[in-house]
Amino acid sequence: MWEKMDKRDRAAQFRLRLARAMEQRQMSQSALARQVGADRSTISQLLTGDGARLPNAHVVGACASALGVSADWLLSLSDRPESAAELLASSLTMAEAPRALVDERIYEWHREAAGYKIRYVPAALPDMLKTRAFLEWEYAPHLGRTADQAIGASEDRLTWMRSAQSDYEIAMPLFELQSFAHATGYYHGLPLALRLEQIDRFLALSEQLYPRLRIYLYDAKRLYSAPMTIFGPLLCVFYAGSHYMAFRDKDRIEVFTRHFDTLVREADLTARHFPTHLRQLRAAIAR
Repeated sequence: MWEKMDKRDRAAQFRLRLARAMEQRQMSQSALARQVGADRSTISQLLTGDGARLPNAHVVGACASALGVSADWLLSLSDRPESAAELLASSLTMAEAPRALVDERIYEWHREAAGYKIRYVPAALPDMLKTRAFLEWEYAPHLGRTADQAIGASEDRLTWMRSAQSDYEIAMPLFELQSFAHATGYYHGLPLALRLEQIDRFLALSEQLYPRLRIYLYDAKRLYSAPMTIFGPLLCVFYAGSHYMAFRDKDRIEVFTRHFDTLVREADLTARHFPTHLRQLRAAIAR
């Protein structure tokens, strides 16, 4: 905008925006002059002049502060009147994240994004695709009765995905599925029968719900992603353990969407190959 706008046009736009901000704040020329520390005639000249000159940075900044808008907006360097602090506050929010994702907030975000593609990098395996036995093994020792809520929340999310008009893409590292299948790391002690049942569940859902559900496996040696969910163009939520970090500003959502699309584009196994890989894992551990 800076390169394309003529100085005279920028000065005219400054006058219009200054008058608009004063009207919205119901602030008179005298009141603004007092807050800025200038004569009333100075404010009058800012509003009624017809030249190409803009006031100095001190005056612009003082007017912006008094009116609760950004100096960039007054100078037509931004289309958003909010200050940088207000923009950051509105674009980034923090929310507590329960251990088992038993949170009405999750469903609010899903409902808000109904009809948009949802991109998801889970912290481990996707809860909504797990069997009840797997969820009980995972949550019951730590959450007690709350495990039933976790299981219900998982089933609700799967039900929502079946009925909603949203495509659902999941990207996760290859090693996560390998660790699960061979009961190593996080999955140490997971019984073989439960693992086989879970693989059958993955197979059934990935084939039943394709192409609306697509799962991609990428090599974590080449690519990395924090756990996150991107709700179309509306919202990007990072899972940070005890909290979610939710972004609503368009530019950041586009950056994270491109990051997710890179995971998909460079995935070692695409959604079409996912069932074949599952069958191979099943055969390897069932021997």
